[in-house]
Amino acid sequence: MTARFVDPFAEIDRLVGRSSGMMPMDAFERDGVYTVKFDVPGVTSGDIDLTVERNMLTVTVERQKELDTEDVNWIVRERPAGRHSRQLRLGPALDGSKVEASYDQGVLTVTIPMSEQAKPQRIDIKSEPLALDV
Repeated sequence: MTARFVDPFAEIDRLVGRSSGMMPMDAFERDGVYTVKFDVPGVTSGDIDLTVERNMLTVTVERQKELDTEDVNWIVRERPAGRHSRQLRLGPALDGSKVEASYDQGVLTVTIPMSEQAKPQRIDIKSEPLALDV
């Protein structure tokens, strides 16, 4: 049986609740690599800042307003503009120094490998011939 880490992000910020400016995300693990996908439509990769500091992954997005609001009567305005951030605390099982990211069609994909110390390791058992008492 393989041991699995239930929560690799220690505190995945579910206690905070969702606001209209929050970036929805999915997170999953496959073959020792954790993948987090953030929905960040309407921006370019240059509008996204991704950092890791002290095991805290921070995604910050700057979304510009599309229209001048002085002469507009908004009917519905749900697409937030401005600066928005989301943070995930990386658990000790993850290697924050090897984070990789890509951006395609409004989705930021971040991959974080499991640290070498956290990976299961096989221990060789030495076998020594038994001394026979005759």
